[in-house]
Amino acid sequence: MSAAIEKLVHIPVDDIYIEGMLDLPENASSLVLFAHGSGSSRHSPRNNYVAQVLRDNGIGTLLMDLLTAEEDMNYQTRFDIPLLTRRLLAATRWVTSEAVTHKLPLGYFGASTGAAAALQAAAVLGFEIGAVVSRGGRPDLAGQDFLASVKSPTLLLVGGRDDVVITLNRDAYNLMHSKKEISIIPGATHLFEEAGTLEEVAYQASAWFLQYLKSPQITS
Repeated sequence: MSAAIEKLVHIPVDDIYIEGMLDLPENASSLVLFAHGSGSSRHSPRNNYVAQVLRDNGIGTLLMDLLTAEEDMNYQTRFDIPLLTRRLLAATRWVTSEAVTHKLPLGYFGASTGAAAALQAAAVLGFEIGAVVSRGGRPDLAGQDFLASVKSPTLLLVGGRDDVVITLNRDAYNLMHSKKEISIIPGATHLFEEAGTLEEVAYQASAWFLQYLKSPQITS
């Protein structure tokens, strides 16, 4: 039996530290790393809502800022997908080296540009990442080669009234060869602010992670 954990962490990468909140429910079955999008942070109320629903389902979460406050003020840096990917990979290496998290199956939850970073990182790590979920993401920014290399089951969640992003997600979806699904949330705009839409995102994300983030079977 493992105890619940909630702590602020600082992950070294490049010449900075990624600040994040690691939150593990008691007997966490898996861990999802959140890659936030442009202009967002680990304090995003939308991602925190989704994270709480995941924890209610026994899934640990790591919400973190892949950019410093100064970097996030630079529009170009927000869209520097290789930079975001490198830092997400560093955070992934960190959780796999920590005693409390190293045995947990891992998944990524990406929003906006964070979805592209999540998919690039998943392509690099292959089967080490059990599942990926994108919320209103820009998976197209991951690039054709990375999208074609993703092995993780991937769920693309898009608002039904987010027309341009729907098209971009469908384009990315068509380039992927892994287990995949695209889900259009009726009545939702880009930020899923309409009644019931964020709840639907959280429900579908939880179901996806619970289905695919399985602990390795122990054999005698």
